[in-house]
Order: sequence, then structure tokens, then C-alpha cells
Amino acid sequence: MNKPRRKSVFTSRSTGDIAAETGARGQVQEVESREPRVGPQRVQKILSAHGVASRRNAEDLIRAGRVTVNGLTAHLGQSAEFGRDEIVVDGKPVVSREKLVYIMLYKPRGYVTTIRDERGRKTVMDLVEDIGIRVFPVGRLDINSEGLLLMTNDGKIANAVAHPSFGKKKTYEVRVRGDAAGAAQKLSGPIMINNHVVQAVSAKLIDYMEDGGLFSITIGEGRNRQIRKMCESCGLEVMYLKRVSIGPLLLGTLKPGKWRHLTGEEVRKLRT
Repeated sequence: MNKPRRKSVFTSRSTGDIAAETGARGQVQEVESREPRVGPQRVQKILSAHGVASRRNAEDLIRAGRVTVNGLTAHLGQSAEFGRDEIVVDGKPVVSREKLVYIMLYKPRGYVTTIRDERGRKTVMDLVEDIGIRVFPVGRLDINSEGLLLMTNDGKIANAVAHPSFGKKKTYEVRVRGDAAGAAQKLSGPIMINNHVVQAVSAKLIDYMEDGGLFSITIGEGRNRQIRKMCESCGLEVMYLKRVSIGPLLLGTLKPGKWRHLTGEEVRKLRT
């Protein structure tokens, strides 16, 4: 007689467990399946996989002492097993994610790209309160910049977008004051920033004015305030900076402060 199978209570889902389809309204629809236990993993990987934060931000949470495992403060490099060990962030247990969500937000100027701000400034989280599911921003746009920002609870997608090794290029429109024509060639070449050489994938002057111009700049990595520092090193003052694309994602006609779900096709392209 065949023995009955044991039912697993482990209900966490990874990216591979969801078949994303494009619905009639262009929104991502999820099809749920169960997965077996995956065994011990680094705590920051578990937090990322369950939508708490991106891998890098999860490491910051651990360093700050805001994560505990079985009642003890976690440390970087520590492993745990989701479903067996109790993992808590800021007093709240990490639970299985209900569904994966992918949001394109047009971040306006005046908002900081963080989950919370100790100085009480407006954050991008204020703009997505009506989503109903916890998401986190992928990458950053400084408070004076605007444009396309990806928000999700999928740690794998977040890592694929944020890490330069995955080749998700980012394009910005940058209006500058200064000798734009004279700086165009220099912006396209290697530039030293904070003892690190960076180089744009492309830098095109698309509109020239007597006191400045408008550039389209594409980069393959996203160092802190990289575009602004590149322009500064070329003698240009940035007056306006907007991110218009991330990999296959285009900001299009989305208005400042508004957001939309990614389509199934957009999600599939991000995964490749």
C-alpha cells in the first residue's frame, strides 16, 4: 500500500514559482505554486526573497541590529532556514509572500528614495500607499532628481536590475548650464570620480542652447550621484535630471507621482 505523502506547510514562493501573464488591463497576474524547503540560506538572501528589502538594504538592516533570528540579533554572514527559524525585522516576523508585485513609479523631485527617512522628509513610499502590498525601491534617485523608479517585493528582480553585471542600462535626460558643446566629447569618455573610473555607454547632446544644453546619457552602472558628478567634472551644472528608462522599461507618458503595474512582457524582459 502506498504511503500517504506528507503535506508541506512551507508556502514561500520564489520568482520561478510564478507564471506572469498579461491581463486584459496590462497588469501582471500571478499563478501560485508551492516549493520544497530550500535549506539554510544567508539571512540577507531570505529577507530579499521575501520582499523585505533588496539584498543590499537587507545587509544594512542586519548591520543596524534590526534583524533577529530566534530571538537573537542577527549578524552578516549568518544562515537561517525560513519556515523553521523565526526571523524578525523591526519586531515583525518575516512571513511568506502572498504575491510578487512590480511597480513603475514616476518619482517627482522632492521625494527621497528610501523606505523611511530619519529627517522626516517625504519618501517614495508615500506615493504607493494604495498598493496594499509591501514593496521596496530598486536603486535610487536623489531628492532633486525625478523619473522612472522600479518598486517590487521580488528580491531576484531587484538584484538583476541594480547590479551592473546583469547589463540593465539606465538612460537619463539631463539639462545642464555651461559649455555643453565643449563637454559633449568628454562626457562620452572615461571620467575619474572618487578614485574610480566611470564611462557612459553613450552621451548625446540632443538640444543646444547658448547657456547650456540637454543631454541623453546612458550608463551601465549606478554609482551614487554618478550623472551629476560626471557633469560636474566636465564643468557643467545640472539643472534638471530625469531617468527615462531602465533596461527594457520606458517611462513613457506616466505623470509625476503616478505609478502603474508592469505588464507580463515587461517582467519577462527584466528577468532575461
